[in-house]
Amino acid sequence: MANNITFIGAGNMARAIIGGLLDSGFSADRITAAAPSEEELAPLRESMGVHTHTDNNEAVKSADVVILAVKPQIMQGVCRALADTVQTKTPLIVSIAAGLEAATIDGWLGGNTALVRCMPNTPSLVGVGASGLYANEQVNDAQRRLAGELLEAVGIVEWVEDEALLDAVTAVSGSAPAYFFLMFEAMEEAGVAQGLPAATARRLAIQTALGAATMAAQSEHDPATLKRNVMSPNGTTERAIAHMESAKLRETIQGAMQACAERASEMARELRGQ
Repeated sequence: MANNITFIGAGNMARAIIGGLLDSGFSADRITAAAPSEEELAPLRESMGVHTHTDNNEAVKSADVVILAVKPQIMQGVCRALADTVQTKTPLIVSIAAGLEAATIDGWLGGNTALVRCMPNTPSLVGVGASGLYANEQVNDAQRRLAGELLEAVGIVEWVEDEALLDAVTAVSGSAPAYFFLMFEAMEEAGVAQGLPAATARRLAIQTALGAATMAAQSEHDPATLKRNVMSPNGTTERAIAHMESAKLRETIQGAMQACAERASEMARELRGQ
């Protein structure tokens, strides 16, 4: 992957991807991070050894790939200021901003840009992320592979061919870490109510989730089969699962994910007209 990569923005997700790239053997000398604040850039330069710049246009001039890692609310101003440089240098653009559609970003950058939208999630910060990617028609096969390799540095990658499906990706993985954190909260509270120390209940719940996720990732069986394998007839697990089903946990999760996807679609419309 002999390409020069510039990050516009130096927040947590940019740091996570840079860290993943370095861990996978990518040269720090080929990475530049740009942000308005020298204070924000100094840790990246000092701890990771990457180039830094407070001028976005200067940072982009040598880039083959530009990763837009700024908040959606300021993306319009950032892109419009970069448009002339992007039109001249024609790098691959990768946006990790939630809710902003490819056509909107493309328009702000002057049009006809090769652009990949990415919906990552916060576990990318610890190298076990899940990212959904969508490429517009200007992205060629080599650029598509490159974008995939970049995001695989912090987890798994799944491509969607219909941009609207990124709303579903948001529901399934982008927002979903919070669903599990809520589950951990509830399990800890229940464990404490049954007499366990809070720290013990928390550690057991989190480790069990880690173990279940690892089993599911490595198993040839689907989750429904794995669930049945834990359940003995008239046993403790069967009783717990029966209670969850009667309490309509399945419908609650599905409803929450539908609400999440609908809000993602709403945000896209709001940001499109900002």
